[in-house]
Amino acid sequence: MIDLARYKYIESAVIHGGIYGDFHTGAVNTPIYQTSTFEQDGLGKPRSNWEYSRTGNPTRAALEALIAELEGGAGGFAFSSGMAAIDAVLHLFKSGDSVIISDNVYGGTFRILDKIFKQYGLSYKIVDTTDLAALESAFTSDVKALLIESPANPLLKVTDIAAAAEIARSKGALTIVDNTFMTPYLQRPLELGADIVVHSATKYLGGHSDVIAGFVIVKDDELAEKLHFIQNAVGAVAGPFDSFLLIRSIKTLAVRMEAHVSNAEKLAEALKSNPAVKNIYYPGLKSAQGYEIQKRQAKNGGAMISFELHNNYDINKFFEGLEMIALAESLGGVESLVCHPSSMTHASIPKEIRER
Repeated sequence: MIDLARYKYIESAVIHGGIYGDFHTGAVNTPIYQTSTFEQDGLGKPRSNWEYSRTGNPTRAALEALIAELEGGAGGFAFSSGMAAIDAVLHLFKSGDSVIISDNVYGGTFRILDKIFKQYGLSYKIVDTTDLAALESAFTSDVKALLIESPANPLLKVTDIAAAAEIARSKGALTIVDNTFMTPYLQRPLELGADIVVHSATKYLGGHSDVIAGFVIVKDDELAEKLHFIQNAVGAVAGPFDSFLLIRSIKTLAVRMEAHVSNAEKLAEALKSNPAVKNIYYPGLKSAQGYEIQKRQAKNGGAMISFELHNNYDINKFFEGLEMIALAESLGGVESLVCHPSSMTHASIPKEIRER
C-alpha cells in the first residue's frame, strides 16, 4: 500500500516516491548511472551494493522502488519492454502448467503464449473472464495462473478483478493483471487481490512516445525473490537512461491522466451520438458492459476508447481523413493515436478468434 503517513495523496507519491533524488549531491533528480559495471576493492569486497548493471543499477533501482510503491507491492522490476516483462512472469511456470487468459488480450501476449511458450509445454485457455461462472469452471488441476486485462484490449471488457482473484486463489493459482490501460493512478490490482501486476511502461507511464519498457510488480517477498532471479538470469532489463526517462515521466502521471480521461470522456459522448458510429466501447459510459464494476475497482473509465463504424463506411477513408490524430500502434503518449486492432496490434491472433 502507498504509505499515506508519508504521502496523503498519490499525486505526491508519483513525484517523491521510491528512492527520491540523490543522497550524495542533493540533486532532486536521480542521476543516470550510465555504467555497465562497478569497481570492487578486492575479492568479495564490493565498494557499494552494486556490482554489475544487469543485476542492479542505482537508476533502475530508484525506478523499481517507485513503481513498487505506487502499485503497493513488495517488489518492482523494470524490463526492456512490456513483452519482456510478460516473458519474465511466464518463466514462473513449467512444462505441463496451463494459464487462463481473457478472451480480449493484447496480441503480443497471445503470440508469446501460442508461438513461444506452447512449444515448451506451457498451455493456455481462452475464457471470457467477465463471466465468473465460466471462469471458475475453466480451472483444472494444471491451471497455475489467471492472466487478465481489465479493461481488456481492444474491446475494453471489464473483469471483476477481486472476484476473479478470489476464484484463482481458491484453486491455488496466481492472478496476473495487465494494468497498462489504467496505471496505478487509476487502478491498483494488488489491493484488489491480484498477485502480480504487469505494465507496458511504454504507454501511459512513459507518456511521451520516446521509451520502450515494461514493469512487473509483485505482492510478496517470495515472488519478488523469484522475479529478481529471472530478471537477472534472462537479462532483459531497462537501461539507466530509459529508467531515468520513466522516473521523469511518472512525476507528471497524475496531471497527464486527468487530462487524458477528461478528453476521453468528451470524445466518448461525441462518438456515442455520431450517426456513423455503430458501437462504442468505453467503460466510463453508464451504458457500458461492466460500468458498475469499473466504478467500484477503478477511479474512472480511463482514456482508451474503441468503436465500430457502420458497415457502409470505408475505414480507409476514415483513417485518411484524420488530421490531428495519428494512425500508429501504441497508446498513452501525449499525442492522440488511433489504430485498427485486427490488422495491427492483434494481427497475430487467429482470424476466427478475431472475428468472434
